[in-house]
Amino acid sequence: MSKDHHAPGLLDPAILLPAARDAFAKLDPRQLVRNPVIFVTEAVAAVVTVLFLRDLVTGSAQAGFSGQIAAWLWFTVLFATFAEAVAEGRGRAQADSLKRTKSELVARRRTASGTVETVPATSLAIGDIVLVAAGELIPGDGEVIEGVASVNESAITGESAPVIRESGGDRSAVTGGTQVLSDEITVKITVAPGSSFVDRMIALIEGAQRQKTPNEIALSILLSGLTLIFLFVCVAIWGLAGYSGTVLTVTVLAALLVTLIPTTIGGLLSAIGIAGMDRLVRFNVIATSGRAVEAAGDVDTLLLDKTGTITFGNRMASDFLPAPGVSPSDLAEAALLASLSDETPEGRSIVALATGEFSVAMPRVRFDAVIEFTAETRLSGIDLGGRRLRKGAVDAVLRFAGLQEDDAPAEFRRAVETIARSGGTPLAVADGSRLLGVIHLKDIVKPGIKERFAALRAMGIRTVMVTGDNPVTAAAIASEAGVDDFLAQATPEDKLAYIRREQQGGRLIAMCGDGTNDAPALAQADVGVAMQTGTQAAREAANMVDLDSSPTKLIEIVEIGKQLLMTRGSLTTFSIANDVAKYFAIIPALFVATYPALDALNIMHLASPQSAILSAVIFNALIIVALIPLALRGVAYRPAGAAALLRRNLLVYGLGGLVLPFAGIKAIDLAVSALNLV
Repeated sequence: MSKDHHAPGLLDPAILLPAARDAFAKLDPRQLVRNPVIFVTEAVAAVVTVLFLRDLVTGSAQAGFSGQIAAWLWFTVLFATFAEAVAEGRGRAQADSLKRTKSELVARRRTASGTVETVPATSLAIGDIVLVAAGELIPGDGEVIEGVASVNESAITGESAPVIRESGGDRSAVTGGTQVLSDEITVKITVAPGSSFVDRMIALIEGAQRQKTPNEIALSILLSGLTLIFLFVCVAIWGLAGYSGTVLTVTVLAALLVTLIPTTIGGLLSAIGIAGMDRLVRFNVIATSGRAVEAAGDVDTLLLDKTGTITFGNRMASDFLPAPGVSPSDLAEAALLASLSDETPEGRSIVALATGEFSVAMPRVRFDAVIEFTAETRLSGIDLGGRRLRKGAVDAVLRFAGLQEDDAPAEFRRAVETIARSGGTPLAVADGSRLLGVIHLKDIVKPGIKERFAALRAMGIRTVMVTGDNPVTAAAIASEAGVDDFLAQATPEDKLAYIRREQQGGRLIAMCGDGTNDAPALAQADVGVAMQTGTQAAREAANMVDLDSSPTKLIEIVEIGKQLLMTRGSLTTFSIANDVAKYFAIIPALFVATYPALDALNIMHLASPQSAILSAVIFNALIIVALIPLALRGVAYRPAGAAALLRRNLLVYGLGGLVLPFAGIKAIDLAVSALNLV
C-alpha cells in the first residue's frame, strides 16, 4: 500500500491561511452561481445588509438585530466557500510536491546525422530521440527504444525501490523527471513539453479539470428544487402573516428562508467531491475524472490483466527438463545457444540459468546463421555447422521440427502439461527434427494478492483475470492468485466485448491493466486503472493511474468511492433532518403573538422570538464549519449490506440531524440571552 507521506493535516496552517484568502475570492457571484443554494444565501445576505444599512441610517431599533442577521448570513456563505477552498488547498499541496520534482532539465538529443547535441528539455518535440545515462534525469515522457536500465521513480511514486525499464514489452514507458540509476537507455519522446504525465497530474490534482459527477449534478438539482420550494413556502408564510395581521419583516423572512433551505449540504457539496479525488492522490492514485471516483463506489466486477498486474510480468527460466536420451547439461547448452539472439527478459533469464546453475560456458565461435526472436515466429536460435538449434513456443518448435504433438515423446508431453498446470510457461528446444527438452518459465504472482482479492470478494466485487495464456496455464494462475474467474487467450477485442456484455447487464466494471493491448478495455471500463509501470497508451486510455502499480489498490479506490457516496448521502440526510428543529425554533417565534397556542411548540423554551431566529441562523452557519473535517475525511466505510448501511445512516445522521440542532440552538440561545445580543 502506498505511503501517506505527502498528506497535509486538516489544521495545517499552510492549507488554512491560503484557504481563508481564497474563501473571500470565491464570494464572487459569478463563481457561486454554480452552487444555487449558497448563491441564494449570498443574495439574501446582500438584501439583509441593505436593510441593515437602512435601519442604521434611519436609527431604527431593528438595526442591531438586522446587522447580526446580515453578519451571520455572510458568515454562512463564507464558511461554505472556505470548505471548498480547504479541499482545493489540500490538492494544491499535493501538486506543489510534484512541481518540486520538475526542474530545468537538459537533454542529449540525437540529430538526424547521428551526432548528439545538448538542448533544454523544454525544446524537445514528439519523436525526438534522447540518450539518458546513469545519474541523469529523463527529460520527458517517452518509450525506451534501446537498452535497459534501472530507474528511480520515487519522485513520482514515493516508492524507493527502483524499477527496470527496457525496450519492447510493457515496461518501456518512462516518465520525465525520473532518474536513471544504471546503464544507458535511448528514449523516444512521445509527449510534447507541458503535456507530460507530471504536468497532467499537477493540473488534475489542482482541480483544473474536475467536473461534477452525474450523482452530484442530480443532488444539485434536488437541492435547487428544495430551495425553490422553501422560497414558495416563505412567500406563503408572508401571505399568511399578512392575512392574520402578524407583522413579518423582510429580515425575518430572509432568516427563515436561509435556515430552511439545505445550506449545510449545499455548502459542503463541492468540498466532498474535491476531497474524494484528494484522498485518491494520498493513496498515490491520480483520477482524471470525478465520475470515475464516484463509479468506483458502485463497482460490481474487476477485470485484471495477468502479466504485470497480477504477476510481476518477469517470466524467468527456473529449470531445464530434458527429453529421453538428453542430459541436463546438453539441454542447457543448446538452450543457451538458441537464446543468445533473444533479447527478451525470458531469453536473458535462460542464458543466466544456463551459465549460472548449469555452469555452461559462453561460446566463442562464429555462427553460420542467427535467428532472432520475433513475435510472429515465436522462435530464436542459431545454425552452427550441421546443427540447427531452435528455442521457442512448443507449437512453433514442433512445426519447425516437422512433428505433430502426438509424435513427441511421452516424457516431453508430460513435462509440457506439468509446467502448464503449475501456471508456468513451457518452451521447447530442438536440434533440427530432434526434440531436446523443455524449459520451465515461471511468472511470479505478486505476494499478498490472494488475501486482497478475498477482501474484494467480501466487498461484493467479483474478480476476473484476463490473459493471453492458454486455458490450462490461466486456470493455474487464477487458482494461485485467488480470482473468481478468468478469461484465457483473450485478445483486446475479447476484453472489450466482455466489458460491454457486463455493462449491458447493468453492471459497473473496473479494469486494471498496464499494456497497450489493455488500452481499449481501460477506455471502455467505468473505472479504468492503469499501472504507472505500463505503457503510455494504457495510461492515456485509463481514467485513473496507480503510481504504485498495485493491482489490488482497487480496494482503496472502491473504499474512497463508497466514502464519497456515503459522505454525500449522510450529510444530505443530516442537513434535511436539521430543518425539523428549525421549524420548532422559528415558526412559534413568528406567530406566537398572533396565535398564543403556538407557544406549546416552543419546546426548547427559547428566550424570545428574536433570540430564536438569531440562534437558528448562527447554528446554521456554525454547523458548516463543524462538518468541514468530516466532509474532507469522509464517512468511514465498513463492508456491509445496503440495508445495514441505510439503517446506520438514518440512525447516526438522521437521528443526529434531529437531536443536535435542538441542543445546539438552545445553547446558542442561552449565550445570546446572556450577552444581551437581542
